[in-house]
Parts: sequence; structure tokens; C-alpha cells
Amino acid sequence: MTPSVHPNFKTHFAELLHQAASHITTLDTSIRIELARTKQADHGDYSCNLAMQLAKTLRKSPREVAQLLIDKIPASPYLERIEVAGAGFINLFLKHSAKQQYLHSILQSQAEFGNCHFGQGRKVQVEFVSANPTGPLHVGHGRGAAIGASLANILTAAGFNVSREFYVNDAGRQMDILTLSTWLRYLELNHIHVPFPENAYQGGYVKTMAQLIFQAHAERYVHHPDLLLEGIPANAHATATHTDEQLDQLIANAKNILGQDYAYIHNFVLTEQLGDCRNDLMEFGVEFDTWFSEQSLFDNGLVAHTIQLLEQKHYLYQQDGAIWFRSTDFGDEKDRVVQRENGQFTYFASDIAYHLNKFERGFEQVINIWGADHHGYIARVKGALQALELDPAKLEILLVQFAVLYRDGKKAPMSTRSGEFVTLRELRQEVGKDAARFFYVMRKSDQHLDFDLDLAKSQSNDNPVYYVQYAHARVCSVLAQWDGDVALLAKADTDALSSPAELALLQKLIDFPDTVEMAAKEFSPHLIAFYLRELASEFHSYYNSTRFLVPEIPLLHARLALIASIRQILNNGLRLLGVDAPDKM
Repeated sequence: MTPSVHPNFKTHFAELLHQAASHITTLDTSIRIELARTKQADHGDYSCNLAMQLAKTLRKSPREVAQLLIDKIPASPYLERIEVAGAGFINLFLKHSAKQQYLHSILQSQAEFGNCHFGQGRKVQVEFVSANPTGPLHVGHGRGAAIGASLANILTAAGFNVSREFYVNDAGRQMDILTLSTWLRYLELNHIHVPFPENAYQGGYVKTMAQLIFQAHAERYVHHPDLLLEGIPANAHATATHTDEQLDQLIANAKNILGQDYAYIHNFVLTEQLGDCRNDLMEFGVEFDTWFSEQSLFDNGLVAHTIQLLEQKHYLYQQDGAIWFRSTDFGDEKDRVVQRENGQFTYFASDIAYHLNKFERGFEQVINIWGADHHGYIARVKGALQALELDPAKLEILLVQFAVLYRDGKKAPMSTRSGEFVTLRELRQEVGKDAARFFYVMRKSDQHLDFDLDLAKSQSNDNPVYYVQYAHARVCSVLAQWDGDVALLAKADTDALSSPAELALLQKLIDFPDTVEMAAKEFSPHLIAFYLRELASEFHSYYNSTRFLVPEIPLLHARLALIASIRQILNNGLRLLGVDAPDKM
């Protein structure tokens, strides 16, 4: 009777090597038995350096230890042979039959193929994007969105219980600047002209929000500008050039003039921009389980409570009227203010409270995806967690380098304050969701990304997303020409798959679950993108050199089972990255 295919050959062979090692020594708990995929077929399918790890303990050469291990390895229905190579590597060769029968697992598992139990149901939060709701998302935000959403999908496939969260910065200074900017534009519609500050928000969306308020409320929020300009030097009036302090004075004056009406305008612009952000992300294939309000941390007293906890643990002190956190005790370059002289809590204070709240909600691991400009923020946040007696190792922070957009070889500006930026929506409209999602995750998150619009729009083999999707469509085309039942291919005899190209493709398919697990372990969605490109390349070469609809039925069924499995894995991999798998192109 043909044995069932083992779900993970790497795990199976690691278990065999562990059993062999137990016969020749007592394994040190620090030694991990790991197998790597070999780069050349004549070196086997997997390679292990266990003999080199044990050589010193056994006082033998690695090659001698490797032979001792090979002699003690139990029999396996999947193992063709084992060889000692080089300085003492153990190379393992899979039986062709094991590779051939593996197709049955793929076609039976279908959309579930590639999933694993690495996460063991652990509760994980992935917080990403979390852009200030002060304007449309730009292409820089898009990269964080694509990486965060893809990583959350990968972690889910790897067996984690994942929660996707957007932290809404609705309590900070930037929202006050947007509120002031919108009100000033509203006054202009009522023929009251106040010099518009250069460091206010300039974008057309601000005028649009002002127009909506004007249409709904006419002159209700009109006030004489004299009070607004109180405390602002005359030269700032004339030139519209304001320092940050003068801008803050304008905000304070606006709050005083408008009274309770200020809260209405503030909430209106917040709702408008957050709604636009939510819709934009949904159209990008990105959805969140939770939209967490920064303001709620103040409303519920969580910020004050957190500062009190730090005070009780003696990590705070007063200086120059402000309250400081001793972040230098935890490796930060300087201590940080958590409460200003005027009594207001800093953004850092609310961030500490937010991270405390994450762990109080029961997350076993928290993953933050931040822009690279937040690099200096890592030490102080982890230090605050340590001060609160939480394990900082449970907070993983991934830094995303900014994506630079090029159109016709020219860099596009992306400044949200000046209004001269390329929005994520505009990018999607130009290149499509699929190209944008795939291009964003093609490189590691901490690597710089030049986004080539011309390449993303091209229908050529140089365009990676087109190349992968075209592989999927090609398989669909072949299967559509066959008049058989694709479901029956899950039981097809696959013994006829014996050419070097077919065996290489089979091994590539076997690698997919390992790739998903590695992408989850390393928080690296780009590994899935790399894998899909390599699989598509091997398939296209095979397609160009092979006839599929041959008269010999066993060969026909075997080859169709192979390409149907390729289609399934392309589909599964693209889905992890939020990219569609079209049947036709």
C-alpha cells in the first residue's frame, strides 16, 4: 500500500535526525536541528549541519559524526538516500514517488494548502497604517498598508489568532491644525479673508470640507477675524508666514471664539477624513478589526492611570515644570517628557497608555508597523513597557522605508501639508490594486523602494505581478481546453512526472508551506512575493517546452494535476498578498 504523504518533509527529516542523534549523544537543548533547501539538485533536496554542531562535543570530525548519524537514521518511506557532503553536511534526497504523490495533498487541501500550525492559536495584534486623519492617504501610507495587511494574512495562515488594528490619532495637534485650516477656508466662503498660514493644511480636500460645512450651516460659524488674530504679529498677518507658536495661538483663539462649535468642526473634519481613509483602504483590499481612538485613552482615564503607575515605580521626575520619564534607564539617548508644564500629556504618554492597553486586552504578541522615521521611538516605547513590568520582547516593531514614486523617470512630490502629493487612490487608479499591492511587498519592509509606475502598468514579463498572474491565467486556459473534471485530478496517477523540470516544479510546490512559515517567523511578506515569481518562472519555462493535452491518458492526467496544483498555489500565495488571480488576461 502506498504510504500517505507526510505533510512537511523538513519536519519529518528533522525528527529522524533527532532520533539518530539520541543514539550517539545527549542532545544539548541549545542545538536546533534545521534543514535548508539545497540550491542544486545533485546536492539533494535538503541539507543539515547537525554533524558540525555535534563534532566538538563528540571530539570527532564533522564528517565522522555525519556518518554516525546516517547509520542511525530510522527508515522512512520518503527518503531515497542520504549522503555526507563537503565539511560534514548531511544531504537528504526525497523519493520521486513522495514528490509525485504530494500533488494529491495540494489538490485535496485546495485553498487551505500552505496553512500550518506554527502560531498555535496565539493571540497577535498587528497595528499598521495608523496615519493621522488629516488628509487623503498617500503612496507612502500605501506601503505600510500593503505590508501590514499581507503580514496579517500570512500570520493567520500560519496559525495565529490575528487582530488588525488602526490607531486613530484624533487627540493631537495635527487634528487642531486641520480644524483651523477648514474653518479658515469656511470663512473665505463667507467673504471673510484671513491670511491662510503656510504651515496649515493646503490641500483641496480642506476646501471641499469647508464647502460642505457652508452648504449645511451657511453663516452659523462666521466670526469677525479681529479676535482670531489677537496675539499674532502684524507681519505674520501680511505674509501668512507663521511660526509653530503663532499657529498654536491661532488654534487657541479659534477655540475661544467658537466655543462648543469648535468641537463640531473638529468632529466633522475627523469623520470626513477617517471615512475617506476607511473607504480608500477597503478599495485597496485592506480592512481592520478595530479602529482604536487615541481620544478614548484620555476619556477613560487610561493615560493618567498609566502615568500614575510609572510614578509609583519611581520612573518619573519633575524638571522645568514638566514631568519626565527616565527612558535613559532603558537605553534611550535622553529622558522624555510625558506631561508638559501646562498640564497637557504628550503624544508619548498616550502611546505608553495605548501599548499598556494592548497587553491588557490579552495579546500575546504585538506587532507595530511604523514608518522608518520612527526609528528613534523604539527604545523609549520598549523602555516604558519594561518599566511597567511587561516583556518588551513581546513588542515587535517593523520599520517601513518610504516608497518613492517615479513617473516618466521623475520623482513625484508627496507632502501632505502642502497639498502636493500623490494619493494612494490616484496610484490605484493608475496602476490598479493588484500591481500596487504586489509592488509594495516585493522588497523587505526596511529596504528603500522605488515604485516604477511605467513598469507596474506594462504587460510584459518584466512586470512581476503581470508575470505571476499570467502564469495563473495560462493554467486556467489549458484546463479550460480539457473536457475532464478537474476535481478528479486529486486522485490522478502522477508517476509519469519524472523529467528534471517536473521534479523541480514538484519540489517548488512542496516548498510553499515552508515559505509561509518562514514569512510568518521573519515577519517578511516579501518572501511570498519572491516565491511566486520563482514558481511562475519555472512554470512558464515548463509551459513553453511541454505539451499538456497529449493522447496518453496517464501522462495527460499527471501533467494536468501538476499544473492544477501550480494554479492552486499561485492562487493561495496571491491571496496572502491581497492580489487577485485572474482566469484570463
